[in-house]
Amino acid sequence: MVFTRRLRDRIRSGEITVSIRFWKTPRVRVGNRYSMEEGAIEIDSIEQIELPDITPDLARESGFLGVLDLLKVAKHGSGENIYRICFHYIAPRTGRAQTKKTQGRGAASSAVSSQPRRSFSAAIPDK
Repeated sequence: MVFTRRLRDRIRSGEITVSIRFWKTPRVRVGNRYSMEEGAIEIDSIEQIELPDITPDLARESGFLGVLDLLKVAKHGSGENIYRICFHYIAPRTGRAQTKKTQGRGAASSAVSSQPRRSFSAAIPDK
């Protein structure tokens, strides 16, 4: 999930934990993590809602000034279904953090890197 730049610090601080999205179908799954430029969010719940369910309180909870402010940002594209997505922020690990995308590759590359390296010139016989 991509968030408008003005919301990102408040998501990282834990102040914003809900997002309203207009999609044809859900683009996220409960329990999955989605990277941000720092850390990630993990989806806690997804609920399909209707336009009248977007109240001023929900808009503010999503980080916007009000309903119109939220709709200006969220309503783009051809999506007609409205989803309320609850999530929590996960800070990046210190040191070598691995994401889901790199976990599988990390095991293979560490197995290769644990083998002794041979120099290329040693494999070519002298003439």
